[in-house]
Amino acid sequence: MKHRLYACSLAILIVGLIGAMAVYALAVDAPDDGDGYVVVDGQAYPAGIYQSKRYQRELERFGGKASVLFDEFTRWFAALWRGKALGVTLGWLSVGASLGLYLLARYLYPESARRNPRDP
Repeated sequence: MKHRLYACSLAILIVGLIGAMAVYALAVDAPDDGDGYVVVDGQAYPAGIYQSKRYQRELERFGGKASVLFDEFTRWFAALWRGKALGVTLGWLSVGASLGLYLLARYLYPESARRNPRDP
């Protein structure tokens, strides 16, 4: 059983990393769809409404600092599942799942617990 869990851990790691590399290589990071623009040194950059100071101030006024932090966290977490960041996220998830299965196999079935039935 222990060897099967080790093999599954290795398979998850290999398949997960190959899939993550494929997603990273094929993904295209789309530019941020901005509702407005910010002009810096004569160059216009798209900027979302949520990036403006006015939005942040209003959000803090209605929901407090926790609302601002939760909004930032939600946007950060949503960004993990788009574009090249999805490939990185899948890579880390496959490493974590593989490591979890490896540690389960290692601690669930330790080598020292096996005894030869013929030993007294």
